[in-house]
Amino acid sequence: MYLIGLTGGIASGKSTIAARFAEHGAVVIDADVLSRQVVEPGTPGLAAIADRFGPGVIGQDGSLDRAALGAIVFADEQARAALNAIVHPEVKRRSQALIAEASADPDAVVVYDVPLLVETGRGDEFDLVVVAFAPADIRTERLTTIRGLDQVEAERRIAAQATDEQRAAAADIVIDTAGSLAATLDQVDAVWRNTVGSAEVRRPG
Repeated sequence: MYLIGLTGGIASGKSTIAARFAEHGAVVIDADVLSRQVVEPGTPGLAAIADRFGPGVIGQDGSLDRAALGAIVFADEQARAALNAIVHPEVKRRSQALIAEASADPDAVVVYDVPLLVETGRGDEFDLVVVAFAPADIRTERLTTIRGLDQVEAERRIAAQATDEQRAAAADIVIDTAGSLAATLDQVDAVWRNTVGSAEVRRPG
């Protein structure tokens, strides 16, 4: 099995890259999806969040009010750390189970899309670390025009994550998503062709 860690800041184009890897046959595991699953109603994760942050972060239907929680944690580093201490262990447990399942196929290529790879110091767990990159102004524009955040909130969320320099230092490959979709996909195709898809590279012996 060949394990790729895919990371990048919010609105950096990770999902586009992951989808292209999937088209090439990779098994994609999305940490954001797992992070939602571990705080679904009835889970220990959601109970712990309600305990720590109060009933105001729980919606009338009993599910997590992500907007209310986000307003708290993106404005308070200690609150964000507390949330991460609740969610990250559960996400890691689930991701490890899914990776182990995929490893039943020795030729599998697994892409783990994990936004906080750099922040959690997990780079050494992967055969290859791919970083999606777009300048902060482009990411801010994507957050405001596509995701509907106001500019202040968009900039705050970007500032709460690792810097571009920190991600670049952890990267084996950087994919620039600031250009056209075709240019981004061409870069992903090149990674697959020259690194992931090469039997000589994957199994040097």
